Amino acid sequence: MPASQRSLTTALIATSVRRAVARIEFSSQRRWRILDSRLIGQAMRCFNVPFISSAAVVVAVKCATAQTAVPLVDIKSVDPTMVIELRYAGANNLAGRALYPPGTPALVRPEVASRLVTAQAILRRYQYQLKIWDAYRPKSVQMQLWQAAHNNDYVADPQAGAGSLHSWGVAVDATLIDTWNRPVLMPTDFDDFTPAAMWHYRGADPAIRSHLHLLQIAMRDAGFYGLRAEWWHFVIVNWQKYLPPEELKRALQAFGMR
Repeated sequence: MPASQRSLTTALIATSVRRAVARIEFSSQRRWRILDSRLIGQAMRCFNVPFISSAAVVVAVKCATAQTAVPLVDIKSVDPTMVIELRYAGANNLAGRALYPPGTPALVRPEVASRLVTAQAILRRYQYQLKIWDAYRPKSVQMQLWQAAHNNDYVADPQAGAGSLHSWGVAVDATLIDTWNRPVLMPTDFDDFTPAAMWHYRGADPAIRSHLHLLQIAMRDAGFYGLRAEWWHFVIVNWQKYLPPEELKRALQAFGMR
């Protein structure tokens, strides 16, 4: 996508986001309080709390680790063509049970959403598109995953560093499907923590290698990088700027980066 077109797309997204901002505050009773009722769209339930859904509505979620507001947007409100299948809303995952309530939207930071739009546009040139398996993940859900896995090669310890980058809205789990929403051959299924799920495919199937390479190239060109042990996991390249200083320091120490 030309730079001018990417800039226009980003500008349009930013404009729609600014027009529909809703602020939400986390209270001591672990409930959400809507601060600006004028911007209420269609209410729905998300993580057992009211979620406000309208065109590109941004919600400010307070992270339990640092009580820092994390602005999040529903991916579908930014790009309605994006296919969402949150695996933690069903039983087909590491925990073997639903960790999200029905109807949970896929939330990310607005900057992540705009980059996903870019990746989607790249893939559509080749008759493919994204399917999102996970996006923002509350720390409470991360704790349940850690208890199920207890292996920080695959699941981040929510008590170590800044926890999972999913909990800061800067990471997504994504796969590739065709333009008719049909799955295509990929190295493994979601939450397959085996050597077959590594970023560098070592199998012999040329179709799988081609699909994975296309996904990786599209996400790279949109501004994401991958994770060594999980081909489906992507983080925005400048994720550090979105964490509070103290949480960033803990994260870098946990990652061995400082």
